[in-house]
Amino acid sequence: MQAIHKLSLVSRYAAFAACIVLAVLFLLAPVAEPWGTLLAILFGVLSLVGVHDLVQDRHAVTRNYPVIGHIRYLVEAVRPELRQYLFETDFEKLPFSRQERSLVYARAKNEPDQRPFGTLDDTYATGYEFIGHSIQPAPMADPATFRIPIGNDQCAQPYAGSVLNISAMSFGALSGNAIRALNKGAKLGGFAQDTGEGSISAYHREFGGDLVWQIASGYFGCRTEDGRFSPERFAAQAADAQVKMIELKLSQGAKPGHGGILPAHKVSPEIAQTRGIPVGRECVSPASHSSFRTPIQMMEFLATLRELSGGKPVGFKLAIGQPWEFMAIVKAMLATGIVPDFVVVDGGEGGTGAAPLELSSHVGVPMREALLLVHNTLVGAALRERIRIGVAGKIISAFDIAAALAIGADWVNSARGFMFAVGCIQSQSCHTNRCPTGVATQDPLRQRAIVVPDKAERVANFHRNTVHALAELIAAAGLHHPSDIKPHHLARRISSSEIKLFSQLLPFLAQGELLQGSGEHAFYASSWAMARADSFVPALAA
Repeated sequence: MQAIHKLSLVSRYAAFAACIVLAVLFLLAPVAEPWGTLLAILFGVLSLVGVHDLVQDRHAVTRNYPVIGHIRYLVEAVRPELRQYLFETDFEKLPFSRQERSLVYARAKNEPDQRPFGTLDDTYATGYEFIGHSIQPAPMADPATFRIPIGNDQCAQPYAGSVLNISAMSFGALSGNAIRALNKGAKLGGFAQDTGEGSISAYHREFGGDLVWQIASGYFGCRTEDGRFSPERFAAQAADAQVKMIELKLSQGAKPGHGGILPAHKVSPEIAQTRGIPVGRECVSPASHSSFRTPIQMMEFLATLRELSGGKPVGFKLAIGQPWEFMAIVKAMLATGIVPDFVVVDGGEGGTGAAPLELSSHVGVPMREALLLVHNTLVGAALRERIRIGVAGKIISAFDIAAALAIGADWVNSARGFMFAVGCIQSQSCHTNRCPTGVATQDPLRQRAIVVPDKAERVANFHRNTVHALAELIAAAGLHHPSDIKPHHLARRISSSEIKLFSQLLPFLAQGELLQGSGEHAFYASSWAMARADSFVPALAA
């Protein structure tokens, strides 16, 4: 490992070192004038550029790759021309298109995000979506008012959350500097950061930004020595005023139904202290929780978390798989009278640092269908008014937010959008520990590339400018608040000659429909009949 690390270090600084050596050689070697002097000046200037790269605090790539890192910016400068004739289009999603990434970069840097000459989208292509504008647009609302009250009648400390927040990303998956930049940005912008399952690190606490503490199957930060849940350790952490909500993680969209192992050599003293595990020992995240086995037991566990946290909002995050299992959870709410304050729906298109290809590409329901199922089930069980819904899954723009709200979400979370704001360039090397911008790595030299004050401003800028764009979007539709967006406000082209509103395209249940057993929507009625409050096993398979 040390040899590989040294080789990586040499390759990163090789160009810089070569410039210094060549500058000295041409300065001292007997080369015909004026070429010797000119070459000495050239490589001397490049050497000074390299020194500047190491000490500047604006560009992460050149801090890690002095001199040679400028090639990226030179290529990027002519990229539109090269792409136009040879390479990818603006719309190839790998997994995010150039257009989407450019939008985030512009908003994060407070640069103009307007585009000339009209849309590049094919408005006649199947799948094209848009929001209907009003003949009487509304005055643009103050984006600062786009807060969502979270906490029902069983909650003692409700929280007013932003309509856009940072999705779950753990310290360990992200570098300490990335976590610091995200949290400081959240503090500056007045929105929340989800800790991810890796618990609350010192980097989360440094700037005091609002936190959603995620509790997963490993119970990191609140576990006993044998890996079970520790009520005492949980209560001590949850009492912190910085922790605004508690999120029980059942699964994530990128690898649902899959646990994880952090190899022993990656369990550093910092990660060990954060997670409450031994240094240098393999760390296992089980695929399922040890604190409950049935839907009813899960509700009782959520009630325990709410009580131990002093009545803070509690909820759970999941990727939808088998629909009757979520419905079983809802039946358990009705059976016990324990009603969570929120549900976060993670789509199958969600991101991760590393996941098996089959799980990331072929397991889990996509975000919109999953959101619709959760929203409809809660409406059909007459619980929707008491439970807020958050959603995550490739959300970048204000229109992405509007589409999710139209289907049934109350707020959205974004992970990769905020990663772009911190400096991610979608190199897709998160699993290698060699992230070129220092975002997804534990290499102290690489993460040095992230200058926290600068990147924190970009995080806050991205949030502010995106929410401002949402305010403009809903004003054009004649609306005053994101919660006013309904399915009939958005439309999708379903063929070259037909467009349908979301309200016509998607099924929506009536209030209490599942309780009444009307059977109007056969899929929901049959799945509801299979669900059991006392077991995740469907009734027909019992």
